[in-house]
Amino acid sequence: MEETHTMPETPAPAVPPTPPVPLPALLARQELGLAQIAGPRDPATVIHGAHASEMADPYPYLLGGELLLTAGVHVPQAGPGTSFDSFGSLDDYVARIVAAGGAALGFGLAPVHDTVPRALVAACDARGLPLLEVPPRTTFSGVARAVWQLMARARLAELRRVTEAQQALAAAASRPDPVPSVLRRLAGHLSGRAVLYGPDGTVAAAAGRDLPEEARQALAHLAGVVRPAARPVPGRAAEDGTGRGDAPVPPTRPAPASATDVCGGTHLAAYALGTGDGFVLAVAADRRGPGDSTIASVAAVLLSLLTGEHHGGSAAVRSAALVRLLLGAAPEEVAPLLGDGDGRWIVVHARPQTRAPDAVAAAALGAALGSPLVDPGPDAVRVLVPAGREPDPQPGWILGISAPAGPQEWPAADGQAARALARARATRAPLVRHGTGRGLADLVPRADAEAHARTLLAPLAAGAALAETLRTWLSLHGSWDRTAVALGVHRNTVRQRIGRCAALLGADLDDPDVRMELWFALRQG
Repeated sequence: MEETHTMPETPAPAVPPTPPVPLPALLARQELGLAQIAGPRDPATVIHGAHASEMADPYPYLLGGELLLTAGVHVPQAGPGTSFDSFGSLDDYVARIVAAGGAALGFGLAPVHDTVPRALVAACDARGLPLLEVPPRTTFSGVARAVWQLMARARLAELRRVTEAQQALAAAASRPDPVPSVLRRLAGHLSGRAVLYGPDGTVAAAAGRDLPEEARQALAHLAGVVRPAARPVPGRAAEDGTGRGDAPVPPTRPAPASATDVCGGTHLAAYALGTGDGFVLAVAADRRGPGDSTIASVAAVLLSLLTGEHHGGSAAVRSAALVRLLLGAAPEEVAPLLGDGDGRWIVVHARPQTRAPDAVAAAALGAALGSPLVDPGPDAVRVLVPAGREPDPQPGWILGISAPAGPQEWPAADGQAARALARARATRAPLVRHGTGRGLADLVPRADAEAHARTLLAPLAAGAALAETLRTWLSLHGSWDRTAVALGVHRNTVRQRIGRCAALLGADLDDPDVRMELWFALRQG
């Protein structure tokens, strides 16, 4: 992915893409006997490799981040009249190392020098370059081997961290609230903040620690840099909706796929999601490790799948089907446009186990069930699935499944799925399917059965809640508590409604024959 540094604080030296080694970890290797004798003792100092050179000016040969090793062949022995041991000459030498991005200098005591030149110690202190004394028994190749051993261990640890993060992010994406879960996992792995910006630049979801206002504004700006449909200009509300930030204007050049920045010591990164709809993932952290970009990229791919439309069929064809319905076409005329072979579909009603459904979670559920036909309602998600794709239980969801139905029977199948979901919630089952075998109903002509049902249930026609309560109560074997859970009402309300049904019907609802006849009638609806 292309990266753009928009506001770098200082030009960073090019360093190899390998995990750095903390300088204190190298000093802790007792077999080397290294000792720091000058320069800052910062535990955050890291090295990216070890390089031996006896050049008087090593600048052209350094990439940056190295521990430069020298025996001081180019440094004459100190003595009367020796000018190179003066501070000025060695200060120029150290200055060139610092300018090249060198991380530290190692000075070998053998075979040229018995002690480290005092002027070199003073120059390293003045220039802020760590100076290590390498004892005679330690070879430069031994120091280099130790560095690479530490780097290999760091690489292995980083690969394990990335692998664990990938697995955790994938697991988060399968939860009923996939987008917030992925952002929480990502923020935790980066020890920072993760934000999903919508196409209009507002925050769709966020997780992790709060940012200072300046960093928050910079993160919103960086998201605007990579957003394909817009470029940032001053004026857009900030992440919290109160500050001043950036608003989009038409682009003047193609936006990069990703961008990085640093704001007040906070490392920022933004990734345009692959849907092309303008969603952007942005992250902020105090440090940026070698594997952090990989972890964020994995999260960006998952969020692209979660925020993008599931293309089980052509969006243009589905749009055509909607237009035809709005213009008066019958469902059976439109159904072939949806792509199913035999024209029979299953209606699924679903509800997350722990929270109200949202549009992104609904889209993820549709993708898991293999259908783009999703209605993210306020109380339940409805999905229309081809009959050949039998839905399975979904982690974190409660599902109610209708019997396969043709277009003319879709309203009835919708009711079947709603009742199956209510039964699943009442019985705490992850999935309940509407029964397909009709038993006794097969012995009676459908028209006669429907006429009988209308006559028997006529006293309940004035109150739709009464018939639905009776149906649910009978399906749950007369359980007051489970019926109350299924209908979302108090158990006393269930008792009152069932009592009202018994009075209107003039029937004893404790009689199993009465219950059977009423159940037969209710199933015709």
